[in-house]
Amino acid sequence: MYFLYNIAVYIVGFLLKIIAIFNKKIALFVGGRKDVFVQLKKNFGSEANVIWFHCASLGEFEQGRPIIEKIKRQTTNSESQFFGSKILVTFFSPSGYEIRKNYEVADVVTYLPLDTKNNAKRFVEIVDPMIAVFVKYEFWPNLLKELRKKQIKTILVSGIFRENQSFFKGYGGWMRKSLQTFDHFFVQNNESVKLLNKIGFNNTTLSGDTRFDRVYEITKQEIDLSFAEKFKNNKTTLVAGSTWPKDEALLVNFINNKSKQNQKFIIAPHNINTQGIDKLKQSINKKVLLYSEIENKDLSEFQVLIIDTIGILTKIYNYSDIAYVGGGFGTGIHNVLEPATFGVPIIIGPNYHKFNEAKDLLQLEACLSIQNAEELDAALTLLFSDDDFRKNKGNIAKGYILNNIGSTQKIMNYINN
Repeated sequence: MYFLYNIAVYIVGFLLKIIAIFNKKIALFVGGRKDVFVQLKKNFGSEANVIWFHCASLGEFEQGRPIIEKIKRQTTNSESQFFGSKILVTFFSPSGYEIRKNYEVADVVTYLPLDTKNNAKRFVEIVDPMIAVFVKYEFWPNLLKELRKKQIKTILVSGIFRENQSFFKGYGGWMRKSLQTFDHFFVQNNESVKLLNKIGFNNTTLSGDTRFDRVYEITKQEIDLSFAEKFKNNKTTLVAGSTWPKDEALLVNFINNKSKQNQKFIIAPHNINTQGIDKLKQSINKKVLLYSEIENKDLSEFQVLIIDTIGILTKIYNYSDIAYVGGGFGTGIHNVLEPATFGVPIIIGPNYHKFNEAKDLLQLEACLSIQNAEELDAALTLLFSDDDFRKNKGNIAKGYILNNIGSTQKIMNYINN
């Protein structure tokens, strides 16, 4: 199987170069990896102590971020083992790299090369990390083999394992061997602990999800988005984050036909291409404004604000009374913890079953799942009209966050010791 895997990696690499000619996202995936080794050599000499974090995409980055930032503070502390160290963050996906390539806490942010034998050996030789931190998943056999050869301390944080993964199948022996690289597994749930124990890995800690710490930290920061406050104008406001066209169609139906003047709506689409934004704006028959158009406008006069930029959604949730989190009519919902930490009730679509936090919030009744326009209308009508009901559900959501913080500190205790 290991032999077939290596052949497959080369074939995939070749095919991706062809597909990149016709697909913009794949072009970023391929093109972004061209100068990775040049960049690494330029930044990491033989004297550098490197702490390496690998994240598949943006969601995993948010899970790793609390740890990255705690270690970064230690790099300036002369009494810390990480004093003077450099931080490397790698991404597999363009959707993670393109958004966080200028992340100021890291010394270098780059793509992870494809997992060929030569790439893995070259990468580990150049970087030579004092510790490697994998976030949630992504187990690359050649890379893990090289880390094991060099006896580099390697840990997994916010990990999740499922019974259908190859590690737990009869044919998965070669992948189970890859797991031997890890000195410790910090996992999110008991199921993961049991699955790892079942195949002989007892070096596990049930630490939970570091994203709880990440979103909780945001609430302690000073959040001053004057445009959002002026737009809200003390009216009950729904913030719809990371929406896709199917989400937007349902929301627009409610806004156009059921909304009242004392209700405000902020929509932050997942994709902010001009064509999609214009189409969304044109579909709304209320007074609507784009974020890029707010200068010199009386924001209080508008009922709908469309956010056609990235990077501010998390803070906008601070101004919401109700949150709608998109993606539930596609491949899966986006981050429900971000609105939950601000103590607001949440509405999501039907595709949430791979997301433990969504299932937890649904069980606590701090979150509502809808499947069609009628269910969304009913949910919004209730949440807009019943202040006590809305605030109670929001308090439950915030309590859920507070009950699950602390994962980062457990991991840092291990790393520092």
